[in-house]
Amino acid sequence: MVGREHEQEVLSGFVTAPGGQALVLRGDTGVGKSALLDHVADLAAGERHRVIRATGVEAESELPFAGLHQFLYPLLPHLDRLDDSHRGVFDVVFGRSEGPPPSVMTLGIAVLDLLSLAASQEPLLLVLDDGQWLDTSSTEVCGFVGRRLTGSSVKLAVGLRSDVPSGFDTAALPQLPVTTLSEKASEQLLDLHHPGLDPGVRRLVLDEALGNPLALLELPPHLLRSGRTAGDRDETVGYSGVPLPLRLRHVYGARIQALGDAVRAELLRGALDGVGAGTAAGRTRRTRYRMRDADEAAACGLLDIDPLSGEFVFRHPLVRSTVVQTATPNERRTAHAVLAHVHRDDVERRAMHLAASTVDPDEEVAAALEAAADSATRRGGSQAAVAWLTRAAELSEDREERSRRLGSAAFIAGHAGLLDRAQQLVGSDTASGGTDSPASVVVSAYGALYEDGDVRSSHRQVLAAIEGVRDSGVTEPNEVLTRLVNLLLAIDQYASDETSWEGTHALLGSLGDLVSPLSRVYEDAWGDVVRRGAGVADRVERAFADLRALEPWDISRLSVAAYHVDTLSRYRPHLQRIVDREVETGATASGMIMLHLIMLDQMAVGEWDEAERTGRRGLELAASRHHALFAHHTRAYLGLLAAMRGEGERARELQAAVDAWARPRGVGFLTQIADAIGTTAALSEGDYEAAYLHAIGITPPGTFTPYAHQAPRTLLDLVEAALHTGRTDQARAHALAAQRARLPDISPRLALITHGALAMTTTDPTEADHHYQQAETHPAAATFPFEHARIRLAHGIHLRHTQGRKAARVSLTVAAETFERLGAPTWTERARAELRATGAATVASPAHLAELTWQERRIADLAAGGLTNKEIGQRMHLSPRTVSSHLYRVFPKLGITSRAALRDALGTMPDSQDM
Repeated sequence: MVGREHEQEVLSGFVTAPGGQALVLRGDTGVGKSALLDHVADLAAGERHRVIRATGVEAESELPFAGLHQFLYPLLPHLDRLDDSHRGVFDVVFGRSEGPPPSVMTLGIAVLDLLSLAASQEPLLLVLDDGQWLDTSSTEVCGFVGRRLTGSSVKLAVGLRSDVPSGFDTAALPQLPVTTLSEKASEQLLDLHHPGLDPGVRRLVLDEALGNPLALLELPPHLLRSGRTAGDRDETVGYSGVPLPLRLRHVYGARIQALGDAVRAELLRGALDGVGAGTAAGRTRRTRYRMRDADEAAACGLLDIDPLSGEFVFRHPLVRSTVVQTATPNERRTAHAVLAHVHRDDVERRAMHLAASTVDPDEEVAAALEAAADSATRRGGSQAAVAWLTRAAELSEDREERSRRLGSAAFIAGHAGLLDRAQQLVGSDTASGGTDSPASVVVSAYGALYEDGDVRSSHRQVLAAIEGVRDSGVTEPNEVLTRLVNLLLAIDQYASDETSWEGTHALLGSLGDLVSPLSRVYEDAWGDVVRRGAGVADRVERAFADLRALEPWDISRLSVAAYHVDTLSRYRPHLQRIVDREVETGATASGMIMLHLIMLDQMAVGEWDEAERTGRRGLELAASRHHALFAHHTRAYLGLLAAMRGEGERARELQAAVDAWARPRGVGFLTQIADAIGTTAALSEGDYEAAYLHAIGITPPGTFTPYAHQAPRTLLDLVEAALHTGRTDQARAHALAAQRARLPDISPRLALITHGALAMTTTDPTEADHHYQQAETHPAAATFPFEHARIRLAHGIHLRHTQGRKAARVSLTVAAETFERLGAPTWTERARAELRATGAATVASPAHLAELTWQERRIADLAAGGLTNKEIGQRMHLSPRTVSSHLYRVFPKLGITSRAALRDALGTMPDSQDM
């Protein structure tokens, strides 16, 4: 190799370095990436590595997992050593069995496991050429794997064209730029391979090659055979300024045109079907067109013979591109028609070739493309689905079918968050009525909702569109109406407005059976579970029983319904299997909703660290897509999590940001969560007055505000805040209201907190014991550890007062341990303080014993001196209730439960806390 000393040094270090790693070689077409990949493969072979090679194929760039199949085919014998779950992942991906497509993470972990098994026998080097043509799904998996090779015996080298965008661009893998050769190195390479050139021709080659090694090697023979000289250089290599890849394709094009018609047709069929090129071609095992009777092309340097398979392969990817570009449109269409027949059993590849072979409208081809789009959607290829549906619309014979398919493409694009693309598709639908068409309404409403949280105008727009469909005389359910209905329900959920919801119920009632069963589930779950939630959990379970029939967005919507009735944990595995695929293949809106749901369940079951990571990922994704609604929705959940953990300052910052954005827009769903953040943060700090004021902002005591989703969820919060501020009547009224509303019949969490609220508020010890028993032995209690621990804490306090200190210790110990495991330090200290009051020995956290503010320390000193709350308030210009709230925060920090213990506790404070 000439002029590649630096690259060779880097590659040598790459091969000999201990442990696994990845490296991306990036450069212009023909710059020598393939030669460097050959070099690193030779180095690895010399170091006793097993080398597996693959090549990206432009023709397969929209076929999910086509590239991954190339890499993994030689390793298939190792599959039997994998566990059943990982083996099942590969079976689904490669079409050996049916099932929901795995997420990038699930598949990536399975690939890492397979590579680890293979590398346990000998180190492994994976070499990928033309990575820019790798399909999106395979690119995502390769990127995932490449970032996790440290500590393994696996290395990955990837060659990419710098002028073609690729998923590897954002894969965060180490890169080695492969630039053109210097003038000196170019002269050296040219003279080495083509000595004795005429000085004029030599200068022509050097000027036109511009340091590109492939051009330096290929241009001289062509120029000599054609008799060209420096004087007619423009006619030889094209006009000045043509990009180098075009000039190189011109060189190959001359050879291709010199072939006989039959041979050119054979090459064209091979090129269009993605027959491999270079030394990696023979490693491809996917069924492809086999080129025959092409010895003439091999003789002139366009083809090679793969040493393993004995089949023709292209000498270089540039040859393949040139074969396609120099063919006439009719030649390409004829070749695609042949390939469609070759792949008649592969729905996606057949449709791809049929579409390319067809010019005039053809309903059979359009239907095949629509089926391929459906297949791609279920496998996580939203962008491919949009492209195929768009082409299906172009080939539709009927204007209504064309409009319907464009609407489907726009819907998938809009749901994927590709709002600009969706708008373009709607604009191209001249038969549907322009901006008033249902598809146009869906797209514009998605844009208004996602990008700015505009629930008011989008509600009016979608409502009017549904009324128009109804009044048009439609008699059968259809997908356009279903999309409009589901979008209206989503808008109403975010608005959480009683008037809007009542209007929606009336409208959907007038539609009768035109509304799908799934939409009826969403209608009852997303709005007001207190009044409409009975039986929803069973309906959700029945819908999930037929998982294969569900689109990704159906899974996310049903999971939202499951969240509202607190059965989300059952379905979270479905979300986790597909969320990475949805996010990384373009369906960002579905992906962000799924991330919200995963985070909510992680918060519910006590996986708070994981919930934080999920929330941060969702926020980053929403911000990068400029989806303001999802960004603030994520901030709301992060704020609620911070409040649960006792991170009051951060919780209030997020609360303020969410409230300031959502309240002017009327996004009631988020303003309710903002109030819930305030409630939870105040409870964590022991500021029960503030907690009560926030809680009644969601719903007044004794009732549940219609269509306020946080009203039943904050039942326990309002009751606790009311009890601690002396509002026992309000607390009892609210608990009884929950019982009258039959909340325990709606969800397991509501059953848990309803029994807890009834136990806390009754004056009858027998009734209290009954409800505490019902709460603590509820089958779902362990699924909601935070609420369960709070009820345990209240029960322990109740037992200490009614049955003595010893009886309280078990409940208080369990509560303290649960709070500590969750990472709720203020609640932990409160439970420990109560436990110490029973005479049990506990270890308090010094970090929290010393965290008194100046005001808290001043109030504590005055209380220790014997002053009442009223007297302290007069001195410090505070209300007695505010003084009481401060003392409730002070007691857990000092590890005490009464004023009588203040003096001794303050005497043990660090010097830095002395006033």
